[in-house]
Amino acid sequence: MGAVAAERRPTPGARVPLVNGMMTMNDQELQFKERILVVDDEPDLLRLLTRTLPRDLDCEVLTATSGEQAMQALQEETVDLVLLDMKMPGMDGLDVLERIRADYPWLTVIMMTAHGCIELAVQAMRKGAYDFITKPFDHDALVFSVEKALERSRLIRENLHLQRRLKGEKSFQNIVGKSPAMQRVFDALQMVADSDLTVLITGESGTGKDLVARAIHNLSRRKDGPFVAVNCPTVPENILESELFGYRKGAFTHATQNKMGLFQEAHRGTLFLDEIGDISTSIQTKLLRVLQEKTIKPLGDTKDIRVDVRVVASTNRNLQEKMRTGEFREDLYYRLNVVPIEMPPLRERREDIPLLVDHFLKIHGKELNRPSKTVSPELMDLFLRHDWEGNVRELENTIMRGILFAPGEEILPEHVGFSDGSLPCSLLGEEAIHDLPYREAKEEVLRRFNTAYIERLLSMTDGNVTQAARMCGLERQALQQVMRRFNIRADKFRAKPTEG
Repeated sequence: MGAVAAERRPTPGARVPLVNGMMTMNDQELQFKERILVVDDEPDLLRLLTRTLPRDLDCEVLTATSGEQAMQALQEETVDLVLLDMKMPGMDGLDVLERIRADYPWLTVIMMTAHGCIELAVQAMRKGAYDFITKPFDHDALVFSVEKALERSRLIRENLHLQRRLKGEKSFQNIVGKSPAMQRVFDALQMVADSDLTVLITGESGTGKDLVARAIHNLSRRKDGPFVAVNCPTVPENILESELFGYRKGAFTHATQNKMGLFQEAHRGTLFLDEIGDISTSIQTKLLRVLQEKTIKPLGDTKDIRVDVRVVASTNRNLQEKMRTGEFREDLYYRLNVVPIEMPPLRERREDIPLLVDHFLKIHGKELNRPSKTVSPELMDLFLRHDWEGNVRELENTIMRGILFAPGEEILPEHVGFSDGSLPCSLLGEEAIHDLPYREAKEEVLRRFNTAYIERLLSMTDGNVTQAARMCGLERQALQQVMRRFNIRADKFRAKPTEG
């Protein structure tokens, strides 16, 4: 793979090299011709494309005769486009495509296939290929397809370069992180935001999928339109349909007037369907129709209504497993999963924990009207070793407890219930609970925690439940439910009127 001469000045949209998998700009490393990697086990085809493509497109052609060799080439060289044969010994085209999509999600791939393999080519498109061409090639059609693919690569490079100010900053669209895992998320956001492609955000609970959805909206040309979010599992099935699509007066009992659905409310904006993996198959069918036809039909209406809505969905479920069990429609999955963005769990981005701690200390210190606080080195060490099953949300709640309960400027492990990084020491109390049956021990720990935590809030707010709910991040009704369960009374903390 020969080096490119460096005497010429870089052309507009010059390629930005990759360093550790991330786009960077280095004047000494700029390449002046776009590079195409052709992967095929037929030497004659490789020789043909190596000769014809540079003449027609003024590009450089690199070659690989196997999938394994292609992946090695991508580690060593930066390319703008991959022409990938479908049928090869060893790693076939689909295997290589999946590896490329995982390791280099911005890279454009065109599949090459024989006439009898169109179904495989369509499958490759579903897996993220940009286009496919059939052998034997029509030369003009090949050049046209490659030109379009290179144009897409240029747009991606320019977009990433223009927004590279992100690098070195701690947050992006209120999402905090500098780890490689989060940089990949930021790059995906920048590439997809200013389009109308449907996005499926996956990841465990508490990883910030809602922040990513909001960032997609804020970065898009729809940013001045509405952003409408619905948490699908919290809405009963018999209500979710009418919430999404609306209804007409008389459509059912108690439908005393027309109601606009969320799709109509989100017209010319973004609709965020949070935890879509929990919706019923009947709602899935109706949602699929909307995504296909861009129209809705309110309950009780006979006419379709056209809507202009960008759909962003999220789930913490394994939708592929749910498809295998028949709980989630395969056709809906592919409609939603046009652009996948996976949020990494906090345990896979531990280097971001100090940044997140600093961020939460600042924003919640102001919200809770508390003096500036810091986390002790001992507690930070425990944070870095903790598994954070609740991810960023669990860390945020822990920092809020520390802000509330630490009497001084420094938050210590005991202020947030950490001892050795695994057991919350303050929940066990002095009375041993280890001899209790599991369910009783768990309930006792919950009782002690909720009583101590909520009574501290009520003491600080003089029994004001609304203010206490705001301080701990719960809805007032949710906090009242917890208080009823553990028999916690707010009136004990209210100042009694003086007589006189």
